[in-house]
Amino acid sequence: MHSALPLQSPASSYSPPTLIANFYREEFLKHRDFLLSQRESYSERALASADAAICRVLGQLDSLCMQHNGIEVVNRILRCFDVVTGVSACSCRRQPH
Repeated sequence: MHSALPLQSPASSYSPPTLIANFYREEFLKHRDFLLSQRESYSERALASADAAICRVLGQLDSLCMQHNGIEVVNRILRCFDVVTGVSACSCRRQPH
């Protein structure tokens, strides 16, 4: 018996919008992990709001990355989180020169 063919070809999971969405997904998850690891520094309300915002972005990430200016929007949102967490600055310091 033959197995069902996937609806998308394997190459489609590596298309530019998907690669970009995967990159941003990892970045938002880094910010989420950082916030959770620093739980004592933030109020429960702030953590819940940040988590809800990250979940909302993650839920819309694929469609945002396919829109005309979606990557710019996602990048702006990510920078807002970075202002709070500083995760990007930490990542830059760890990279060898």
